[in-house]
Amino acid sequence: MIRHTVAFRLRHAAGSDDERDFLAAALALADIPGVERFEQLRQTSPKNDFTFGFSMEFADQAAYDGYNQHPVHVAFVADRWAAEVDDFLEIDYTPIG
Repeated sequence: MIRHTVAFRLRHAAGSDDERDFLAAALALADIPGVERFEQLRQTSPKNDFTFGFSMEFADQAAYDGYNQHPVHVAFVADRWAAEVDDFLEIDYTPIG
């Protein structure tokens, strides 16, 4: 199992229509084959400057690779993420043991 997470900050004003539109568009990522347990998260800690997070799981590396190469993901990154995300931190995990 691979848990793919990304914490990020948008260029849009908090609560704006643009922010809501970005988050709504990102829901399409949950429909990509192999994506499990997709979540959109709001940051609550004052310890960092990120405001949102996405988390999802994949059964194995093949499922994760398929997600990364899927046209919906590639288009989202090119058309939305690159233009609208100000900063991010991506962390991928696998269970220990």
